[in-house]
Amino acid sequence: MPIVAIGWIFVVVLMAAAEALSPQGSLLGAFFTLLLYGALPLVPVLYILGTPARRALRRAREQMAESVGAAPGAESGTAQADAPAHRSGAQPDA
Repeated sequence: MPIVAIGWIFVVVLMAAAEALSPQGSLLGAFFTLLLYGALPLVPVLYILGTPARRALRRAREQMAESVGAAPGAESGTAQADAPAHRSGAQPDA
């Protein structure tokens, strides 16, 4: 899928260059060509097409977290118990 996005951006950049270099064109027209033909249509399409990959990554992370938590001898919350209770440089009252 990235090759389609790269090809689309290439075509849009050429369209914007033609708009900017045309005697009747302008840089503002080229900017809006890039924005309206390039970025706005491409962002939602790439987001939707990337959904299966994000879902698989999330499932893999959840399975990894479950397997680490279910390891023999591992107690839940030990990582939190070992971590300091504060994150700032101030020392707690003794």
